[in-house]
Amino acid sequence: MTTLTIADLGCSSGPNTLTIVSNLIKQFQLHNNKPIQYQIFFNDLPSNDFNSIFISLQNFLEDLKNQIGADFGTCFFNGVPGSFYGRLFPNKSLHFVHSCYSLQWLSQVPREMEIINKGSIFIDNKSPKNVIEGYYKQFQKDFSLFLKCREEEVVSGGRMVVTLVGRTDEYPSNQDYCYAFTLLNLALNGMVAEGIVEEEKVDRFNIPNFMPSPKEIKDEVLKEGSFIINELKVSSIDWNFYNTELEGTKHTSFVGNSYNNIAKCIRSVTEPLMIPHFGEAIIEELFYRYSKIVKDEMSKKRIEFTNLTISLTRI
Repeated sequence: MTTLTIADLGCSSGPNTLTIVSNLIKQFQLHNNKPIQYQIFFNDLPSNDFNSIFISLQNFLEDLKNQIGADFGTCFFNGVPGSFYGRLFPNKSLHFVHSCYSLQWLSQVPREMEIINKGSIFIDNKSPKNVIEGYYKQFQKDFSLFLKCREEEVVSGGRMVVTLVGRTDEYPSNQDYCYAFTLLNLALNGMVAEGIVEEEKVDRFNIPNFMPSPKEIKDEVLKEGSFIINELKVSSIDWNFYNTELEGTKHTSFVGNSYNNIAKCIRSVTEPLMIPHFGEAIIEELFYRYSKIVKDEMSKKRIEFTNLTISLTRI
């Protein structure tokens, strides 16, 4: 092999964007003595800040050369704006596809959700059965389309690794399904009770997100039929990750502040959805309240995210 083509789908533009690329190149170099060319594609929606990625590339390459040597090969970087629920690359052009924390986001809110999920912005234990079914059908449609598109783009024997937020419970209406959104719902409804936010606006707002179970992912992969499942791993991340990892180290400013990190994370992914619907005026107050609610809940019990990671090989 003279060129390895890598695509990171839903890459975002944060500090971890280049981490997966760095790790892949290091792993490949462990098993390959000859320098090769790396063709690397960063994909996200057109609104993503691709320029911040490109600005960081020079430092990234310098760090990589310091770690594994300057003769590892040559990297060519490209930004690919567009939805991964459609075709992005030519036929049989990719050797490795990676996606992390993106595929739980749906292409759209299921059409039947408006009004019938009253008082809730997501699936919860008050959601009617047809709301849960609507979300699941939309996930099936989107994930199947994702697989079909990658089936066309990945070479035979190519690999794909996907990590997404999921659940272990069979029933998506379980309260811990996505507690982060449950608490955001609580903050919104508190503002409704005080007359700050219109109740109808909350009734009409739904987050386009579905966190599947391992079985639901496996079923879609087997149904589509173009990939072999190498491994499907379930893991958990404690919301107090920063506290447990950094306690007793010099990074004392992070200790006891995990609630703020969680609030910032949820704000970053929901604010672009909420501003067009609710307006910008309520956002600061909403997430101030949300942060306080998260802090209170974290003081009472242990809360975790569930990660699902699936490794696939193109047949």
